[in-house]
Amino acid sequence: MTGALDGIRVLEMGTLISGPFAGRLLGDMGAEVIKIEPPGSPDPLRSWGQAEVDGHHFFWTVHARNKKAITLNLREPQGRAIFLDLAQRSDIIVENFRPGTLERWDLGYDVLRQRNPGIILVRVSGYGQTGPDSGKAGYASVAEAVSGLRHMNGFPGGPPPRLALSLGDTLAGMFAAQGALAALYRRTVTGEGQVVDTALTEACLAVQESTIPDYDAGGVVRGPSGTRLEGIAPSNIYQSADGSWVVIAANQDTVFRRLCDAMGRPELADDDRFVNHGARGRNQDELDAIIGGWAAQRAPDDIIDTLSAAGVIAGPINTVAEVVRDPQFLARGMLVEHHDEGTGRTVLGPGVVPVLSATPGGVRSAGPARPGQHNDEIYRGLLGMTADDLAALADRGVL
Repeated sequence: MTGALDGIRVLEMGTLISGPFAGRLLGDMGAEVIKIEPPGSPDPLRSWGQAEVDGHHFFWTVHARNKKAITLNLREPQGRAIFLDLAQRSDIIVENFRPGTLERWDLGYDVLRQRNPGIILVRVSGYGQTGPDSGKAGYASVAEAVSGLRHMNGFPGGPPPRLALSLGDTLAGMFAAQGALAALYRRTVTGEGQVVDTALTEACLAVQESTIPDYDAGGVVRGPSGTRLEGIAPSNIYQSADGSWVVIAANQDTVFRRLCDAMGRPELADDDRFVNHGARGRNQDELDAIIGGWAAQRAPDDIIDTLSAAGVIAGPINTVAEVVRDPQFLARGMLVEHHDEGTGRTVLGPGVVPVLSATPGGVRSAGPARPGQHNDEIYRGLLGMTADDLAALADRGVL
């Protein structure tokens, strides 16, 4: 079986996380993704990642999987001409430069569509391609803050911490890939491409549930709530007998009744303090104390097994060391081996999400070990250049 995007060619020309993450998602689903790096200036992600083995880092291993690497200097006229030749033979272009960069290189959408009316240009930036802040550079940390997302993170009264990952970049990459798929579908009807304009700030804004209508209609400014959501009870972490923590979520009325039965406290489901969603939200502290007292007397596995058998949502708070041994993830193929050519070893990474029944995605290769690794394949195989052509272009700094 082939991936759902088999036959789709993507040119990826950005660096770091958001745009390349969109490219990775498209590559996971079978697209041919051609990663463009300037000669002599490889993507910084090649040296990112907290683990270091013999000077090698592993962010790139997974983030650039299923991609082919070429070098091309888009600041040179001949480099831009070659890029337009590639664009003519491609379906999607993904970039995450500051707005206006492509236009300065004479590679704006108006130029691209003259060569390929069906081209889809996916643009990821900090604030979007329009508006008073569009010219600003953007990073995930600032996007999470500007959008209000970071304000809701942490504990009441404390500083709003950031997550231990670049969530804004990941969200923007996901929305950008979603937009690319929608544009591909539209192209089957009209034959025309379009621009997919994704902002990091807007991606962070889009996932915030009811925060905006809650403020607009009721003046509620949602703030940080620590380990729980205010007014949603019970849905919290509780310490078990061995000191580890488990998550118990039973805020739906029917599930809460099952929790009460499993704890041997069926009367709580009819207690006026906890009888429905609103009452439990008003008496959240009392309810957490009751459940916390029950959990503190039991081992974590006993808590999870008892509640799962009763139809109550519960689970451990795993570290990555436990995630890689999780039988559910293993059974679903969500821990996938990548052969890293740079180190000559196999490295685990996350699987492909979502799982498609007829055209599942997969990991065909890890991130290319070196910039320009596929120059011969792309330039000679796709554009018909010769070895002498490539050597001359390399001498002139174009490749």
